[in-house]
Amino acid sequence: MSKKLFAEFIGTFVLVLFGTGTAVLGGGIEGIGTLGIAMAFGLSIVAMAYSIGTISGCHINPAVSVAMFLNKRISGSELVGYIVAQVVGAIVGTATLLSFLNLSDMSTKNLGQNGFGNISAGGAFLVEAILTFVFVLVIIVVTGKKGNPAFAGLVIGLTLVLIHLLGIPLTGTSVNPARSIGPALFAGGEALSQLWVFIVAPIVGGIVAAIVGKFALDSEK
Repeated sequence: MSKKLFAEFIGTFVLVLFGTGTAVLGGGIEGIGTLGIAMAFGLSIVAMAYSIGTISGCHINPAVSVAMFLNKRISGSELVGYIVAQVVGAIVGTATLLSFLNLSDMSTKNLGQNGFGNISAGGAFLVEAILTFVFVLVIIVVTGKKGNPAFAGLVIGLTLVLIHLLGIPLTGTSVNPARSIGPALFAGGEALSQLWVFIVAPIVGGIVAAIVGKFALDSEK
């Protein structure tokens, strides 16, 4: 169990550091561009899937862990442990990014935090729930009994790239409560007040994906 939790901590740390770090240090959408940021998140998933995947399953996302619990792939105690490890990993990832910015004498206002942008809270909720549904559904199916484990990490990583291409201009793309919690805790203000959407919406999307995967796509048979 301890190895699984450490793996989840490392995986989420890498995802947040390299994903949000690329968005911030790469100059955001105007610098490295949406595709570059999307690739950073996707490649982080690929790298972790083929390194820690055999240890913990490489959830590195509470929404994924909730879906796996609902489909009885992990226990209740594992779910709690996974989520704690993921959130701590995300916090340490953001803290590391913050230290990089301070060392470079750069602004620390942008830490890759998620936000509503130009849409309402309801709109942001809908965006995050749908994007998470698609992402988690792919994970549920490709890692299910009919999936191909050899290509699962690559498929999941590329799906996250796809999700970010649409989501970045809208909410910055969360689809992962831990990924949003880390930056919001340090950024504070609006990011913290809007955080609830980026926690609840991905969980809702993950729950729906677990149900659809199990009963409509036979992911557990």
